[in-house]
Amino acid sequence: MVDTAHRPDSPPRDGQAARTSVAAGRGTRTAPNVLGGLAGLLWLVIVVVPVYWLVVTSLKDQAGFLGGNPLLPGEGLTLDNYRDVLAAGFVRYLANSVVVAFGTVAIVVLTSLMAAHTIVRSPSRFVRTAFKIFLLGLAIPAQATIIPVYFVITRLHLYDTLLALVLPSAAFGIPLTVLILTGFLRDVPTELFDSMRIDGATEWQVLWRLAAPLSRPALITVTIYNALQVWNGFLFPLILTQSAEARVLPLALWSFQGEFTINVPAVLAAVVLSTIPLLVLYVVGRRQLISGLTAGFSR
Repeated sequence: MVDTAHRPDSPPRDGQAARTSVAAGRGTRTAPNVLGGLAGLLWLVIVVVPVYWLVVTSLKDQAGFLGGNPLLPGEGLTLDNYRDVLAAGFVRYLANSVVVAFGTVAIVVLTSLMAAHTIVRSPSRFVRTAFKIFLLGLAIPAQATIIPVYFVITRLHLYDTLLALVLPSAAFGIPLTVLILTGFLRDVPTELFDSMRIDGATEWQVLWRLAAPLSRPALITVTIYNALQVWNGFLFPLILTQSAEARVLPLALWSFQGEFTINVPAVLAAVVLSTIPLLVLYVVGRRQLISGLTAGFSR
C-alpha cells in the first residue's frame, strides 16, 4: 500500500494545508499602508477639530471668543451660554422636534410596510400602477411643491401646527421607503407566505407575523434614515410655522442666530445641545443601523 501523503504531486491534507498557509503568512510581511494611515489621520483631524472648536467656543464668554486663541480653552470658561439657551425655550423646541419626528416616522414606516407587502404579493395591475406612482414621488423635489403644500395646509387650517410639518414630511418620505421595503420583501420566499395562508392565517396576520419580523433590518434602517431627515428638515418648518409654540430645533437655531446676533458662543451652545439627541440615537442604534445596511447590501 502506497502512502499518498508522501507523493510530490498528491494534494495536501487539510491540516497540512493550514500549517502551510500559516507558515507562508509568517514568512511574508505585509508592507504598512503609510499613505492610507496618513489619509486616515488627516480625515480624523478634519472631523475632530471642528467639533473641538464648537464645544470649546460654546464654553467661552463673548470677550474670550473675540480676544483669545480660537483653539485654546482660555480662562473664562462658563456655562452661562447653555443657561441662556435653555431659558430661551430650547426644551420646548426639542419636544416639538421629537413629536414631529416620531409622528412622521410612524406614518411613513407603517404605511410603507403595508404598501410594500401589497405590491410584492398582489398581481393586480392597479397595484403595479400604484407602485409606479410611488416611484414618481422620488423625482419631485420638496422645493418644487412648497406653494401647493402651503395652499393645502392653509385650506385645512393646519398652518402653524405640528401636524402641518408631519403630513408633508411623511408624504416625501414614503416613496423611498416603499422602494426599499419592496426590494427587501421580494427576496422573502413565497413558500413562507403560502404556508401561513394554508394554515388559515389572514393577510393581516401574514403581514405582522411574517413580513414585519423578516423585514426588521430594513425597517430599522428606514426608521433611522427618515428620523434624521425630519430632524434636520428646515424648509417645511420655515414655510409652514410661525409661532414659537410650533417651532422645531432647526428653525430655533436660526432664531437663536437672530436673537444672539453678536453672541456666537450662545449660538454654538444651542448647536451642541441640538446635537446631543442625535448622538444618543446613534450610540443606541448604531449596531442595528449597521446590521440593517449590511443586510441591504448583501441582497
